[in-house]
Amino acid sequence: MMIHLLLGVIYLSFISLGLPDSLLGAAWPSMYGEFGVPVSWAGAVSMLIAVSTVVSSLQSDRLTRRLGTGRITAISVAMTALALYGFSVSRSFWMLCVWAVPYGLGAGSVDASLNNYVALHYASCHMSWLHCMWGVGASLGPYIMGYALTGELGWHMGYRMISLLQIALTILLAAALPLWRKGGNKGSREEDGGNGEALSINQIVNVPGVKAAMAAFFCYCALEQTAGLWGSSYLTLHGGFSPKEAARFAGLFFIGITAGRAVSGVLTIWFHDAKMIRLGILSGALGILALFFPGGKLALGGLVLLGLGCAPVYPCLMHAAPEYFGANKSQAIIGLQMASAYVGICLMPPLFGVIAEHLGIGLFPVWLMILLAAMGLVHEGLLRRCGTGAGSAE
Repeated sequence: MMIHLLLGVIYLSFISLGLPDSLLGAAWPSMYGEFGVPVSWAGAVSMLIAVSTVVSSLQSDRLTRRLGTGRITAISVAMTALALYGFSVSRSFWMLCVWAVPYGLGAGSVDASLNNYVALHYASCHMSWLHCMWGVGASLGPYIMGYALTGELGWHMGYRMISLLQIALTILLAAALPLWRKGGNKGSREEDGGNGEALSINQIVNVPGVKAAMAAFFCYCALEQTAGLWGSSYLTLHGGFSPKEAARFAGLFFIGITAGRAVSGVLTIWFHDAKMIRLGILSGALGILALFFPGGKLALGGLVLLGLGCAPVYPCLMHAAPEYFGANKSQAIIGLQMASAYVGICLMPPLFGVIAEHLGIGLFPVWLMILLAAMGLVHEGLLRRCGTGAGSAE
């Protein structure tokens, strides 16, 4: 009974991880004019969030060994709730930058810690379904923001609504801490996948295959974050949609991810993680091709198809980590993979913002296709280095 209740808590935690992730992209067309800054400056806020997340991810192994996954989760969601409230009361661009720091710090450790816990204790189908719950949160975010904008409440109230939801989840997570203890997770090295002292970054990087895994996460999260951050602006500035329509339609990408992870969770019962990733890359390529026609329904379908393609990649890569590298190293390696992913988030979406400002936002689908192709190449290199049997369905 306790293990099922704990799984429910983990599901809610993944929803809370997704809720804020798509807000900036949905709200930015309405925000940048109010602050009097160029449209490309969304990349600066995204970069600060990502840098803070990298710092937090690199400490995940040490923090998880000391505090345990349950406490890390509750503390991190509380930090995110505070940061979102800070966004809602910001009246200048520099205030957004200040609140971006706790926003990112709250995301890194919990993401790495929860992913490692699930990879160690649950089958690949559960990893996909749990990341489907992330998609539920990421899909709800733009719709809540769109509701606030359509109802003339403003983007400030959109952020505040999400902050209140995060506060409620924090209270629930704090009340559920005994479930982690009864489930055996007291922050011990054995329960959280570690054995001995925390590994140094040099030790982790020198494990065979880790560099390829880091590159795969870099490319994937760069792709996903670029699509989420700039999709709404692309539809507005290049496709002719109004900012309010674009804020709602931006959620289609995350709906595709959510629905895709629900389906891929079933498919992982029969297919290896590697095959699921290849199918995702093919679907993503078709979706990006549709985005070359931004003015109509084909582009909206492309957002859904791109989301479907992204759906299996992240959870299947994550679930394979203990199989590729061993349970005693998985927490440290997942933390480094997460850091690499957020370096991609930090660098690539802002870089596209500069490209969009100087060369035009019409290059959005070209940029996405380059990232997708790079991800496919490094994934194949990872398979050659670590073997295709890792991450198979259970």
